[in-house]
Amino acid sequence: MRSAFAKLVLAGSMLIGVAGCGEQKQQAQQAPPPVAVGVVTIKPAPVTAGFNFIGRVEAINTVTIRARVEGYLEKQNFVEGQEVKKGDLLFSIEKQVYQAQVAQAQAQVLNNQAVLANAEAEFARSSSLVRNNNISQSTVDSDRAARDQAIAQVSLAQAQAQQAKINLGYTDIYAPIDGKIGAVNYDVGNLVNSSSNPLVTLVSQDPMYVTFPVSAVQLADIRDDRQQGGGDLSKIEFVLTLANGKTYAHTGHWNFTSPQVDPQTDTVVMRATFPNPDRALIDSEYVNVTLRESEPKMRLLVPQAAVQTVQGGSQVLVVNSQNKVEARSVELGQVVGPMQTVTSGLKEGERVILEGLQKARAGSDVKPTEVEPPKGAPAASGGSGQGGDGKAADQSGSAKDGKKGSGQGTAE
Repeated sequence: MRSAFAKLVLAGSMLIGVAGCGEQKQQAQQAPPPVAVGVVTIKPAPVTAGFNFIGRVEAINTVTIRARVEGYLEKQNFVEGQEVKKGDLLFSIEKQVYQAQVAQAQAQVLNNQAVLANAEAEFARSSSLVRNNNISQSTVDSDRAARDQAIAQVSLAQAQAQQAKINLGYTDIYAPIDGKIGAVNYDVGNLVNSSSNPLVTLVSQDPMYVTFPVSAVQLADIRDDRQQGGGDLSKIEFVLTLANGKTYAHTGHWNFTSPQVDPQTDTVVMRATFPNPDRALIDSEYVNVTLRESEPKMRLLVPQAAVQTVQGGSQVLVVNSQNKVEARSVELGQVVGPMQTVTSGLKEGERVILEGLQKARAGSDVKPTEVEPPKGAPAASGGSGQGGDGKAADQSGSAKDGKKGSGQGTAE
């Protein structure tokens, strides 16, 4: 009796155990719940395309002031570092020697003119007498030659007098351009001449050039970004960032692009002109140059935090309409704060995983929740976009040419 009861209890326990194992196996076979992820819907926003380069400020005109005649410096009519206007008197060289040379040359002119008057009278007299055979023809020919020589001597004396006046004029040295005076190399009282070192250097101040090298690839990218749907080129403007990190108050305009590529650096030189009314730009200083469109365009943006670097490029994880994860290769453009423009690989309205990237896998199911884009991203509509880091340029070479201007330009 006790044995039968024990067998019954054992059988019941075995049934309970089998039922429990079946339930556990069924639970193990059930799929895990979808992973919760945060997604950002890709939308266009107004973005101003920009390219960044390292540039050098260059004065449009740099003039070395030299003495053209020999003499002692008598006066210096400026202070080093002063700005002068074209035509201002800078230096005076002693004049007494050159004034005497002018007087001597003018006296020689008068003397030669008197000789010419006598020679003309002699020739007229002999020409009259030869008609009656009172003198020989050879005498007439000799008087004609004397007269012609006297004419030549007057011309020579007049030229020498003119040269003496020119040399006297060189004793006053005037500013050939508007600009700022540098350090003086000769003090008053020094003997200077045309072989001496420059007396001083004069540098123009407003406007200024900024030159910078652009690789051939970057130049092609700039042209592509400027190409509009109608075939026209969008206008661009040049913006400077100074050494202290502040943005320069005035925009510049394109002035020149080198027609040749430097075979050693594979770059071309581009140049812009900037107004410099406050003298904030200094000749030969380095600045950061940003080329940007004058008007923003609508461009797709993706958070940089959502971009993964993989072999061969970049990818993002996209949640499709069935809430499954797809790995998508993308091509990226310029950086705009925490965002980056997308040139290919994504379409407007697609959802990109921003939060939960570590848990999401391609092909898996997820539970997406819309999250806000990173702070600092451009608004999806209205306002104006900001240029980003762009594409850095190699730092090499510079050029010096071109003319004045400010504002917006149309670059090559």
